[in-house]
Amino acid sequence: MPCGRDWLLSPLSVVQELFVHNAPNLEWEKKVTEYFGEKLKETSAAKWIPSLNDVPLHYLKPSSLVRFRCMVQDMFDPEFYMGVYETVDTSTKARVLHFGKYRDLAECGAQQEVDVTSAQTVMLERQAFYCVPVPGESSWVKEAYASSSQARVCASTSYAPSRHKRSYEDMECQPSKHRESCSGDGESLGCAEPKRLETEASAGQQQSSPNCSPPLDLNYPLPGEKGPACLVKVYENRDSIKINDVLEVYGVLSVESVLSVTEERESMPPLLGAMDCADAIEEQRVHSPPASLVPRIHVLLMHKLQHINPLLPSSLQEEEKKLFVSSFMSELSSVRAELLGFLTHALLGDGLAAEYLILHLISTVYARRDVLPLGKFSLNLSGCPRSSLFPQHLYRILQQLVPSSYNLQMSIQNMNTLRFIPRKDYTSNRLLSGLLQLASNTLLLIDETVLEQGHLDTTGVQNLTALGNLITWQKVNYDFSFHRMEFPCNINVLVTSEGRSLLPSDCQVHLQPQIVPPNMEEHISNLLTAVVPSLLSKFRVYLSLLKLLDYSISDEVTKAVEEDFVEMRKSDPQSITADDLHRLLVVARLLSLSAGQTTLSRERWLRAKQLESLRKTRLQQQQLFNGNEL
Repeated sequence: MPCGRDWLLSPLSVVQELFVHNAPNLEWEKKVTEYFGEKLKETSAAKWIPSLNDVPLHYLKPSSLVRFRCMVQDMFDPEFYMGVYETVDTSTKARVLHFGKYRDLAECGAQQEVDVTSAQTVMLERQAFYCVPVPGESSWVKEAYASSSQARVCASTSYAPSRHKRSYEDMECQPSKHRESCSGDGESLGCAEPKRLETEASAGQQQSSPNCSPPLDLNYPLPGEKGPACLVKVYENRDSIKINDVLEVYGVLSVESVLSVTEERESMPPLLGAMDCADAIEEQRVHSPPASLVPRIHVLLMHKLQHINPLLPSSLQEEEKKLFVSSFMSELSSVRAELLGFLTHALLGDGLAAEYLILHLISTVYARRDVLPLGKFSLNLSGCPRSSLFPQHLYRILQQLVPSSYNLQMSIQNMNTLRFIPRKDYTSNRLLSGLLQLASNTLLLIDETVLEQGHLDTTGVQNLTALGNLITWQKVNYDFSFHRMEFPCNINVLVTSEGRSLLPSDCQVHLQPQIVPPNMEEHISNLLTAVVPSLLSKFRVYLSLLKLLDYSISDEVTKAVEEDFVEMRKSDPQSITADDLHRLLVVARLLSLSAGQTTLSRERWLRAKQLESLRKTRLQQQQLFNGNEL
């Protein structure tokens, strides 16, 4: 069995040995998964694997082991490939069995040919997922992951394969002409000169000439995003992966230049019409982009991530990880007090708004009952001054606290021109991303203070409806032209506005500044500078950890809450509704979790009632003030 760093630098050599010792049955596949699973269980083993999130592609050796933290943006059609195939030496007629798994191209010696009629051939299926870096991932998250890596890499731009390689399509269609053929792996059609294929990707971002197609759109959900997009090819547990899942994948890096399709019309079958040919070329171009822009990863192991906070263990279920939780719980009350003070200063001295902002930041959808998402707590922070750009400065604070976020400026132009809802493009056969295609627990701050007078066109109305559905039902209706498909989501929506927001919300808190800094930007900068890094890290752990805690209400407390609500209805039947009870229960739940308590106590219930009373009184006073002002 290979030892040392072979499994890192040459994972396929490990697979080869396991295949040789366990072929021809499929037991070798299980052995491969077990081997790499055991390796990754070793202390800090994963940190030795270079990450595509941190390391430029040209610094990574082809066919080495890499990892990638990503969100599934699209799902392509399944691919068929030769899991096992047999080659024949043209001189000696000797036969050799090979594995095709974890590869894009078939490998054989210069004097070998693939016997596509061999009884040993095993056709299998894999799924290709188009994955992008987690949208809106905060800079502190990226920096923390990068700084924890122990991988050692160097530039690897001069790599040249030592063996002749041919595509599976070539094996199936032209087994006797492998020296003349250079087509892709079933993803691509046609041939091109190797030099052109190497330079095609680097020129892809430049302005295209009239005879060339436009630059490849990497299809990031959010504008201005950076980082690699990848075609992630999954062999096991494919059905468990859904659109928008966040994954950590470990696999074999493939950057073969011949994977890129050529764009000459002559490469298409002659029986295709002009429109069919153009559509087919566009689909191939999207599904087989230049490997230097969109590398392939053949997955050996993968994990669905509960969160992307690098300061927390990846899973809290293991016994040793529970020690981390119990240790942090011992100082949780002091961390909460510090965070409350920090957010109070950020909200210009408004302690009540800071209390509700904490509840909002730790809220998450923990279950769904019929169409109702349980646990969501969207917040409308009204009374935000427009002139001081307060929402933008508040967003700077929140970016430093949460792992992923996005600030949506709700201007008329943005509402009418931006694509919020992902849409299926049937020409290229891919899902065009939209602003609302976000990973779970992303904070979406919608700045309504920039909204000016104007007219919403059809797109604007659709986008406004999409925001309302997101807030109310935690779902986004993706556009498949002939129908809409619901995709559930889990997005924390914070709306900042001058008056009551046009959008629905679970809770409205009117901001009452106690201080008016002469320079808002300087005030926020000083606040961020004043907090020590160790305390800031605790804030980040606090907000992420509390989302993962379980919560329950005992029968005894449930009965007491019901009796209390009945008494409240008797004393004020006009203003106390079922919605008030639901909001009270949500606030009480989040208050309990914010204090590290996983069950409701009478003390927290009374505190929830107190906060809600203060909030409602403030809103009534503001409404009265606005009425008198008119």
